[in-house]
Amino acid sequence: MEAAGDRARVRRIGTTGQRRPIRLVAIGAPAAPADPARIARGSSVLLICGQHGDEPAGREACLSTVRDLALAEDRRTRRFLARTTVLVVPDANPDGRAADSRWNAEGADINRDHLALRTAEARAIARVLRDYRPEIVYDLHEYGATDPYYVKDVLTLWPRNPNTAHPMRREARALSDSAVRPAAERAGYTTGTYGLWTDPATGAPLQQVAGDGQARILRNTAGIKHAVGLLVESRVTPLTEAERSDPAVNNRRRVRSHRAALAGLLDFAARHRDRIAAATHRARSAGYRDRGTVFLGGADNLPPGDLDRLTDPPCGYRLSAVQYQGVGDELALHGIAVRPDRDGTVLVPLRQPLRALVPLLLDARAASPLTAARPLKSCRDTTTAGRQRPLA
Repeated sequence: MEAAGDRARVRRIGTTGQRRPIRLVAIGAPAAPADPARIARGSSVLLICGQHGDEPAGREACLSTVRDLALAEDRRTRRFLARTTVLVVPDANPDGRAADSRWNAEGADINRDHLALRTAEARAIARVLRDYRPEIVYDLHEYGATDPYYVKDVLTLWPRNPNTAHPMRREARALSDSAVRPAAERAGYTTGTYGLWTDPATGAPLQQVAGDGQARILRNTAGIKHAVGLLVESRVTPLTEAERSDPAVNNRRRVRSHRAALAGLLDFAARHRDRIAAATHRARSAGYRDRGTVFLGGADNLPPGDLDRLTDPPCGYRLSAVQYQGVGDELALHGIAVRPDRDGTVLVPLRQPLRALVPLLLDARAASPLTAARPLKSCRDTTTAGRQRPLA
């Protein structure tokens, strides 16, 4: 597609443990900007495909979407791409895909690594989130059905982490309920909420079996980083006689249902571009006010307990020189601003756009902090967001 015209640009954003490339495709009209900063200043949508290597339908849907957008000549598509850059990581776990494995070559689940950033794959995605600042992050997966309680063709879920700013959760719910699911249903597919078993007769919720508020999962990380995050899953399990007797029928349904849902995403991004941009701006700006509770646990449907709430959070965290040497690269990949001091220690203020992310990474009470930094009740000057010590 890159060779076929000017619209698509491909760049390598990482390398896996088995030396396979991780690539990002940027699509725009007449051409996607080469400079990530230019894309970050405008409107963009990011598709993450194939984090789990044994869930191939999302990857196939993304590759065919790249093809369609790169070659489309209709006026509506060209107008959309002139105003919104579509970013695609078509194969987020190439080693897992080659091995038909959920995990990467080191046995790690990439979708549980978006805070610690121990894997090359999660680090590549973090780099894209930081440098391109997409307003929507759309994560494509597949799931196994439990008949008759969990059998929909397409399931969606928004960021449940309570640190997601209200405007971002509202837009994510709207993307799911008013665009993605209706688009799939218009194409003839059934839809539901990921992780929620329902009564087959009444549709009433019975049990939540997945889909919590863990900050390390991409849809939640995206929400904390002030993007409209959405998880979308197609059903792997064949339930009809036609799908059981011919795997190709099942495969086509899995890919086509994802493509139908993607049409809803692109329509939503086009119709609500200005509203999404305004919500994103409000969420990013709120961190500079440095007010409000930060949550170390919980979800939007599971109120955080007292131990999960920092109702009076510190103004920042102090890292020793040794601690910073160990975690500075991860802080930089997340886009966390820091202030080095003359004594070799480093202050990480909360007064910055990613305010809620700082305690999740540095507070000893968090579920999986990078390190246990020293919380500070008094900071001399914490208005330096955006300045970082260059990393060697």
